[in-house]
Amino acid sequence: MRSSSGFTLALLGFALLTCGDAVIKSMAGLWPAPAIAALRFTIAVPLLATFVIARQGARALHVSKPWVQLGRGISIAASSSLFFLSLFLMPLAAATAIVFVSPVITALLSALFLREHLQKAAWLATAIALAGVAMVLRPNLMEVGAVALLPLVAAGFFSAMMIFNRLAAGTGSPMALQWTLATVAAPILVLTAIAGHLSGLDQFSIGWPHWSVFLRCTIVALTASTAHWLIYLGTTRGTAADAAQAVYIQLPVALLIDALIFRHFPDALALGGSILIVCAGVIMWQNQRRRTRGALLP
Repeated sequence: MRSSSGFTLALLGFALLTCGDAVIKSMAGLWPAPAIAALRFTIAVPLLATFVIARQGARALHVSKPWVQLGRGISIAASSSLFFLSLFLMPLAAATAIVFVSPVITALLSALFLREHLQKAAWLATAIALAGVAMVLRPNLMEVGAVALLPLVAAGFFSAMMIFNRLAAGTGSPMALQWTLATVAAPILVLTAIAGHLSGLDQFSIGWPHWSVFLRCTIVALTASTAHWLIYLGTTRGTAADAAQAVYIQLPVALLIDALIFRHFPDALALGGSILIVCAGVIMWQNQRRRTRGALLP
């Protein structure tokens, strides 16, 4: 029963993350993507600090391995700003589907940097995922050009964060590490937004935003923090592997939001590519689960 409730909590968490992405997409044209990312993480810093202090005390905010924490912050800052920008240019479901290749990229990076053995199933998942990405990207590349590759690059940075997360294991509590992530990412994103403004490019020019931008960024900060908390609870009431499987709820939620709110309906090829990417992720999840069970056997 606890495993079932854990999966349900994780399911709610991942669905909530996609709702937050939809709020980000609704701000297209209102403010530059780097500025929105900076505001979202800046708002999250005091919210997460308050949560950690209330539940664990101020000492919980002290974490070790500062260079690893810096790597985590840089990775999520780059991933978030690129993904937010991609949401302005692409359908929500397409960008979400492409980001699903991150487990495959993480496996490749693990083999390269952590010397983890890459099994045949990982290579199969890689081939399937790349085929799916090509199918999803096809209409977007024709419409907006090479900038449609932004969610793929964002997925790469997100995978780098996952590698740093492994290196950060044991350096603090999960929520304290979320606070550290936001604390490092926020100033980086603020500097990125300022650099974009100084570049002179109109799409990065920062003016005084409409009041709704502040409200929407606050909503995203709250929903994202709540979502990560729900996902964390899911892993504690079940298993991390089972909770991770709930991530695939994001695609149907994104497709539904795209259709109902943004009036975008994917063609058959893009939908087929999305399914291939999900299949690749399931292969990676099943393979990891088998490896974990094998390691636990006497």
